[in-house]
Amino acid sequence: MNFNRSTTLGILACPGGKAFAGEVISHLKYIYHRRFEKKTASLSRVYNLTKEEITRQMNFDYDLHSNEAEHDGSVYAYRQPHFVVPANFTRFANGEFKTEIGISIRGMDLFIVQDIANTYPVKFHNSEERYQLSINDHMVCLMTAVDAAIQAGAVSVTVVLPAYPYARQHKKKGREGLTAARFGQILENMGVERILTLDIHSKEIENTFIKLNLENLHASYQILTRLHGLIDLKDPNLVIVSPDTGAVDRNKFYASCLSRSLAMLYKERDYSKLSVSAGESNITDTKLLGDVRGKNVFMADDLLGTGGTLIKAFKLLTEMGAKKIIAGISLPLFTGDAIKFFDDAFEQGLFHRIIGTNAVYHDERLLDRPWYTSANVSNLFARAISRLHDNRSLSSLLDNAQIIRKLMES
Repeated sequence: MNFNRSTTLGILACPGGKAFAGEVISHLKYIYHRRFEKKTASLSRVYNLTKEEITRQMNFDYDLHSNEAEHDGSVYAYRQPHFVVPANFTRFANGEFKTEIGISIRGMDLFIVQDIANTYPVKFHNSEERYQLSINDHMVCLMTAVDAAIQAGAVSVTVVLPAYPYARQHKKKGREGLTAARFGQILENMGVERILTLDIHSKEIENTFIKLNLENLHASYQILTRLHGLIDLKDPNLVIVSPDTGAVDRNKFYASCLSRSLAMLYKERDYSKLSVSAGESNITDTKLLGDVRGKNVFMADDLLGTGGTLIKAFKLLTEMGAKKIIAGISLPLFTGDAIKFFDDAFEQGLFHRIIGTNAVYHDERLLDRPWYTSANVSNLFARAISRLHDNRSLSSLLDNAQIIRKLMES
């Protein structure tokens, strides 16, 4: 790899993913600068040369093999890579989208970032008006970007989707579609080599692809570092509670890493009804398997939609004598009036905190809530992107158990 300037790594942000892409790029710049400093320091010791001499030699080597006619910047200083691939996104009056990439990306590993769960208004090219896009709008916008990248000659295209769309439509029980798999297959057929996502609802989705790789990152370490600031992780009165049967494996992982007992909530649902809001869910009865009386509770789940399931769990656990109740959510969607319902639940003392990640964009309307704490996963994605570009293993990023054990030991 080139430690000086990674011109073959590009980040293209769709309108919905600009905020997350900006944070990822900031971390990438730090990663490559830190790596450059370590490399020059190591070479300085080995070859008994000054860092300035080594930097000059590395800049010379890069410039010698570069196709650029002009070479800017001091030859004795680190040259910061840009990573940003500019693109114009146009929304037409009939709702169609167009993507036009602003620079040559031929020979580049391109990472296209899209936050399909972003419900906040976004801007488009040559327009001051902001539009609130649906998940389907974000998906089509992403597809125009992928197509533009393929047509422009990118060596590889990776789609960065912190929240994978339609992830809950992964099992076929009747005459219904497997939309989660079909979405990935569409991207695969378009030429996408890899999808980078966070805590996907079901890993079964990966089995439906032929060549496309799905890299599923986990937010457990980032969530636990936030939890560490709220309670003592070594507290013997801490118990891990799975909010339903589908989240057992996730919470079993937390219980194993923290060496704490695991309880579970079992919910009975009326599937003839749809969950419209936190106040109108299809849950008919909930039972607890385990004991929470007088204990602090941590419960984790992959996503939070309307919040009805979680609020009912908070209420039941409070009635059963739980003290502090904290939830860790990888994908905090907060759809509809969910924030208002959690405001009411917090005022009633039903829970202590919710830890959510920035994988889904939110502004101060959520971030300023006294009951909400944000865990930043952009550095996790930046490290994964850097490793993928340099053809390095992702194993240590995909399995957080070891780094969590180090957190516990410290």
